Amino acid sequence: MVEQVRADSGATSAVKAAVPRWARRRAPGQDARARSAWTRGRLIAVLAVLTAGLLAFHRAVPNFMGRPGSLLETFLPWLGLVVVVLLGGALLRRSATAAVALLMPVAAWMHLFGGLLLSGAKPGGHDLAVVQHNVSDENTDPAGTARALADAEPDLIALEELVPPALPVYEKTLASDYPYHAVRGTVGLWSKYPLTDTRLLDIKPQGIADAWRRGLRTVVHTPHGEIAAYVAHLPSVRVRASGLASSWRDESADLLGKAVAAEKLTTVILLGDLNSTVDDRGLAPLTSRMNVAERGFAFSFPAAFPLARIDQVMARSATVAHIHTLPATGSDHLPVAARITLG
Repeated sequence: MVEQVRADSGATSAVKAAVPRWARRRAPGQDARARSAWTRGRLIAVLAVLTAGLLAFHRAVPNFMGRPGSLLETFLPWLGLVVVVLLGGALLRRSATAAVALLMPVAAWMHLFGGLLLSGAKPGGHDLAVVQHNVSDENTDPAGTARALADAEPDLIALEELVPPALPVYEKTLASDYPYHAVRGTVGLWSKYPLTDTRLLDIKPQGIADAWRRGLRTVVHTPHGEIAAYVAHLPSVRVRASGLASSWRDESADLLGKAVAAEKLTTVILLGDLNSTVDDRGLAPLTSRMNVAERGFAFSFPAAFPLARIDQVMARSATVAHIHTLPATGSDHLPVAARITLG
């Protein structure tokens, strides 16, 4: 009997040797290395878990030595593309483990940004329409830019980077539709409603020695009551090999946040180029006190290929129902328009 078993084993080995490797049948769900759908794609699964962790716990990323936390938060929505790439890898590998792991970053992304994908309120269901635009100090067509913004028919238009040669052009072009306006330094607000108590807003960081006036506060007398309107242009940031250089912006945001906190009027609207996204902890002095847009991504910079919304509309005791971009002008920013529900 033992000799018979050995003979059968030898015959089986001889048959296997005679059959090419590619012609041998594989068990269902196994690849050439006999790995199942649950053991393939482990690296993809690990990357999916790490991506979910960055989305869910981005505040835990430290913000020293180049501010990696703020840098991550500036482009946080784009981690959705990482999920898409990992999903493609999971499908190619036919990995059940990776597919299940990918549910975590998908859930985290939807929790953070899914609401922005929903449609906003129907036109006409709002109390105030506003437009925010950094018009650029290198804009060669200020008149065309002003007309484009007025064509959106907002109640308020906030502008930054108003340089002396272009300011009279904006004033003349917008005068017929916006009889009230206030300008302080390089920022201004045009309104269909009367403006009073306008003053310069001191949001200048200590490290800037030059003349620097990039903030104003005024009162808008709307049919719905008085609103404190703030227009601001925070310092620019730079992405360098050492990380994100944003200390001046963060200091200016803190000063602006304190000004908003001290505002006596109940309803406040902030419009401006804040050089930061609402996810960036650098704007925490503002986002902790004010409502941000509930609908819409509205990536506004750079205009040629928008990667982030650094032009913001925020409100206190009011809701920014929806925000979206307008067509490009002569600026390197896209204008953003928002609908605000008061009360």
